[in-house]
Amino acid sequence: MRTYHCLPLFIWTYMFHTIDAIPFQEKANSDLPSERIVGLTQDDGKTLHRTKRGWMWNQFFLLEEYTGTDTQYVGKLHTDQDKGDGNLKYILTGDGAGSLFVIDENTGDIHAAKKLDREEKSLYVLRAKAIDRKTGRQVEPESEFIIKIHDINDNEPKFTKDLYTASVPEMSGVGTSVIQVTATDADDANYGNSAKVVYSILQGQPYFSVDPESGIIKTALPDMSRENREQYQVVIQAKDMGGQMGGLSGTTTVNITLTDVNNNPPRFPQSTYQFYSPESVPLGTHLGRIKANDPDVGENAEMEYSIAEGDGADMFDVITDKDTQEGIITVKQNLDYENKMLYTLKVDASNTHPDPRFLYLGPFKDTAVVKISVEDTDEPPVFSKIFYLIEVDEDVKEGSIIGQVTAYDPDAMNNLIKYSVDRHSDMDRIFSIHSENGSIFTLKPLDRESTPWHNITITATEINNSKQSSRIPVFIRILDINDHAPELAMYYETFVCENAKPGQLIQTVSVMDKDDPPRGHKFFFEPVPEFPLNPNFTIVDNKDNTAGIMTRKDGYSRNKMSTYLLPILIFDNDYPIQSSTGTLTIRVCACDNQGNMQSCNAEALVLSAGLSTGALIAILLCVVILLVLVVLFAALKRQRKKEPLIISKDDVRDNIVTYNDEGGGEEDTQAFDIGTLRNPEAREDSKFRRDVMPETIFQIRRTVPLWENIDVQDFIHRRLKENDSDPSAPPYDSLATYAYEGNDSIADSLSSLESPTVDCNQDYGYLSDWGPRFKKLADMYGGDDSDRD
Repeated sequence: MRTYHCLPLFIWTYMFHTIDAIPFQEKANSDLPSERIVGLTQDDGKTLHRTKRGWMWNQFFLLEEYTGTDTQYVGKLHTDQDKGDGNLKYILTGDGAGSLFVIDENTGDIHAAKKLDREEKSLYVLRAKAIDRKTGRQVEPESEFIIKIHDINDNEPKFTKDLYTASVPEMSGVGTSVIQVTATDADDANYGNSAKVVYSILQGQPYFSVDPESGIIKTALPDMSRENREQYQVVIQAKDMGGQMGGLSGTTTVNITLTDVNNNPPRFPQSTYQFYSPESVPLGTHLGRIKANDPDVGENAEMEYSIAEGDGADMFDVITDKDTQEGIITVKQNLDYENKMLYTLKVDASNTHPDPRFLYLGPFKDTAVVKISVEDTDEPPVFSKIFYLIEVDEDVKEGSIIGQVTAYDPDAMNNLIKYSVDRHSDMDRIFSIHSENGSIFTLKPLDRESTPWHNITITATEINNSKQSSRIPVFIRILDINDHAPELAMYYETFVCENAKPGQLIQTVSVMDKDDPPRGHKFFFEPVPEFPLNPNFTIVDNKDNTAGIMTRKDGYSRNKMSTYLLPILIFDNDYPIQSSTGTLTIRVCACDNQGNMQSCNAEALVLSAGLSTGALIAILLCVVILLVLVVLFAALKRQRKKEPLIISKDDVRDNIVTYNDEGGGEEDTQAFDIGTLRNPEAREDSKFRRDVMPETIFQIRRTVPLWENIDVQDFIHRRLKENDSDPSAPPYDSLATYAYEGNDSIADSLSSLESPTVDCNQDYGYLSDWGPRFKKLADMYGGDDSDRD
C-alpha cells in the first residue's frame, strides 16, 4: 500500500455514458502536512496518478427515468488501503442511501436501485466511509459528494386553467388584447429546451391570434359585430422544446364573449300605426303601444319616445315603458267625435345613451307615423256650466221659480233630456225642477236664519237611454229679508239703590237681531207709546246699538215698591222696519255709600240657596240612621230565612222511589219477594223533606200488614189511602212505585217450557183471537201436527 503524507481519500470510478470521467475536486486542507494521491479507477484496473489538487470530484450526474433492465451504475468507492482481502467494508449514508442508492460493501460499487424523477428530487447528498471489519475502526475519513439528476423532456406544458373566460367589446380594432394564458413546464429550464414553451392557436382563426411567447390573445379581425356572433371558442396550444418537432404540448380552451356597444340605432318595424279610440274615454287612457327594435342590449338598447309633430300633439301624449321599451299612446285631452274624427302624429324613438364613437354611423333615432281615429259614442248630456249658483230671497213664495239649468246632448242625434233633483241632496224636499226645461222652483218656505245655503244635485238624463246621465251641483244662497225684530241680547238682573240720585246710570242694555242686513245693524231705543214719560227711569239711546237706563228721582224705597218693570221699544232701520218691546225688571236694593248692593227684597231666596252647617249635620245624621235601619232589617230577615240542608244539584221536588230489582219473570219466585212491598217495615223509617229543616218531627205510622193473597188493586188502594192520610207526607207531588203484579192473571202463561208436562196436545187456537200482534205465534203453534213435525 502506498503511503503519502496527506489525508487518505477515496478512489471513485464514475461511468458517464460510455467512457466519460468527471474529475473530483480535491479537498484542500492547509493544516495537513502531506497529501495522498487520489485516482479514478476504471474497469481495466489502470490507475491514473495525480499530485495536483485541481479536480472537481464531489458532484456527479445521473439520468432520470432510466428504463434499462439492470440497475443504473453510479460509480465505485475505493481506497488504496483495500488489499482485496475483504477486510474493509464500505458504507454509504445520506439521501436515499439503502433505498435509492445501494453500495456493494466489499467492492464499493454504487448503483441506483430505482428509477429517479428529477421533478420529484433533483439533488441527493451522500456520505461515504470505509471501516475495518475486524476492528471496526474507520480507515478513511467520511467524505461527502452530490448526485444531480440529469433532466430529460418528460413533462408536457400545463396551463394554469383548463378553461378561460374572457370578453372584448365588439367593433374593437385589430390587435386588441383579450386575455393572457400561461402554461408551465415542470422540466429543467436551465438544461436544454425542455421547458421552453411556445404558444399557438389551434381553433379560433381568423378571428383571434396569440403571441407565441407571451400567450396574449388578440383580435385578428376588425369590427366584429356582437349582433352577428356573440360567442367564440378559442383553443390554445403550448408546446415545449421551443415548438420543435418532438416536443410535448398541452392545450386549453378560451371562451370569448363580445360585449355590446351602442352601435345600432332604433328602428320601427313599420312606418305607420293605426289606433282607434272612443270619444268618451277618460283622460290618461292607453290607446296602444308602439315599439322600435334595437339589436343592442342593456342600456345601449334603452330608448325614449316623443311626439315630434302632428295635429294631435296637444290631444295625445306618449310615455315610455322602461321595462318593455315600448311607447304608450295616451289621451291628453277630451276627445270629441263631432269636432274632429282623425288625428295624425309623428313619434320619434331615440337612444338615451348614444356612444360618440359611432355617431358617424348616422342619427340614433327613428320616426313613425301614428294615426288615431275617434269613434262616435252615445255620450251623456253636457251642462252649460260646471256648477250653478242661484240667489233667492228667503220670503219667496212656494212654487216660485228661482233659477234654471240647461244641458244638451253632444251626440249628433241630439236626444231629448229630462231633469230631476237627486233626493239624497234634498232630503227635506224643499226644491223641485221641471223635467222638460230645467226650471228650479220651491216646494216649501225658506228661512235664511235656519239654513242660509242649500246644495242640491241636478241630474240630466237622456229620454231614449236612461243610462246616459250627468250630474251637476247647484248652490242656492238664501238672501236675507228683514223678518225678525231685534230683541234684548240677554236677561238683565238690574237693581237700583235706595239712596240713588237722579241721573245715575244703573244699566246698559244691548240687543240682537237674527237678520243680517248688508249695511249692518242699526237699532233705536224709545219708551213705549203707552208710557211715553216714566217718572222713575229714563231710557237714553247711546247711538251705538246700546241704551243706558238712568234714574229719574231721588231715592227709592223697598217698602213702597220693591220691583219696577221698565218696557223698552226697540226697532231697526231696515225695510220693512221690525220692532219689539223688551221689559227690564229693576229691583230696589239696599246699598252702601259706594253703591254696592247689600240686600234686596229677594234675600230669602238667596239665603235658601245655601245651607248652614247645622242643616248639613242634621242631614248627615238622618242618612246615617237610615243606613243603620236598613242593615238591621236585612240582618233580621236573614235570621228568619230557612237555610236548605241539601244544596246538591240532584235534589228535585219530585221524589221518586225506585226499586232496582227486575226479577226473572212470573215463574221466578226466588229472585224477588213480593212480600217486601207489603211489609211496612221494609220502608225507610222516615221520609222528610230534604230541602228544608222540618219544623215538626212526625212519628211514622205503622201500617196494618197485608195478607199474602190480597188483590193487587185492593193493595194499591190501601197504599194510596195511607199516603193521603199520612201527616208527614210531602205537600208536593211525589211518585210512589208499587211493583206488584198479582197472583193470578187472566191470560195463561205463554211459556213453552211446561208443554212437555201436558199429556195431550194443547190447543193454541185462542191466539188467533188476540189480534194481529199474536198472529206469528198463532201460525207457529196453531198449525196441524204435520206442519209441526
